[in-house]
Amino acid sequence: MRRHRKQHNNMQNILDPAILFFAFGILAGSFRSNLEIPPAISRFLSLYLLMALGLKGGFALSASGLTTEIAISLGCAILLAVMIPIGGYQLLKRFLSPYDAAAVAATYGSVSAVTFITAVQYLENQNLPYGGHMAAAMALMESPAIVIAVVLANSLRRTATAGPTLSGGAAALGGAPAPAGIGKILHESFTDGAQLLLLGAMAVGLITGEAGKEAMAPFSVDLFKGMLAFFLLDMGLLTARNLGQLRGQSPWLIAYAVLAPIAHAALALGLSAAFGIAAGNATLLMVLAASASYIAVPAVLRYAIPEARPSVYFSMSLGITFPLNILAGIPVYAYVAHRALA
Repeated sequence: MRRHRKQHNNMQNILDPAILFFAFGILAGSFRSNLEIPPAISRFLSLYLLMALGLKGGFALSASGLTTEIAISLGCAILLAVMIPIGGYQLLKRFLSPYDAAAVAATYGSVSAVTFITAVQYLENQNLPYGGHMAAAMALMESPAIVIAVVLANSLRRTATAGPTLSGGAAALGGAPAPAGIGKILHESFTDGAQLLLLGAMAVGLITGEAGKEAMAPFSVDLFKGMLAFFLLDMGLLTARNLGQLRGQSPWLIAYAVLAPIAHAALALGLSAAFGIAAGNATLLMVLAASASYIAVPAVLRYAIPEARPSVYFSMSLGITFPLNILAGIPVYAYVAHRALA
């Protein structure tokens, strides 16, 4: 009976409409269909999802208040956001140019909001509890990897101007781009519209509490599932269009895009076990650690580290890691966290 129920839950996840729309988008894009979501609508959908998620987090925080567990969870999130890009760079520079290594490390050290939102929806579908403060953890984990990558790139440029050309893409003496200012990067990261909307919505939810939750339910609850399905359809189409960039990539990069998320999720699980984080929150921490940015980080890196190749870090995160997490990773992380920590 228990096995039958488990199989039913697994099938329920596979047949989740939002996940099926993502798979349909990949299929339609692979067939080179002219189906597309206008960029303005895609942008609106992403902003809606972040606003609804922020409101949910704020309402939950209003009900629970700031607790020791919340502080520990946020601390672990920041620790992961520093450890993952530093460790990734040390490994990646063995088979990539230093600039590409820094860019890929930043991509995998940051987070994917859509993956996180899909994981939240999965937990709700399975009636598994989690803390609304994990939306704040997502916001905190986005920027450290970008800052670390920019610091590494600036250091490489100073080395390049002081000596001969570095192997793998550094500019020759006198030709290196000016170092990107950390102040500018920090301002870009913390004042990004999507980031501000998430934090602002959390603040609104925290201030208005239960009354705000009831008033906004038609917006932040009733519409959420359909909006997520629509947005994942668009992401499926985008993923299919970028699969071609994976051709010719090093097998080491393909292996990293598959195995690094698993290793990062395992690291998050270990921290959760060590600090007594509840299974639902541990699941979301694993999802955040395992995800890779395909929007915020590439947008910043294009001008902050122009020496790095977008075809490398963008195709890895969007073409491999994102669909892997959406289609298989989330239920696996949830299962492992609840078996290990329940």
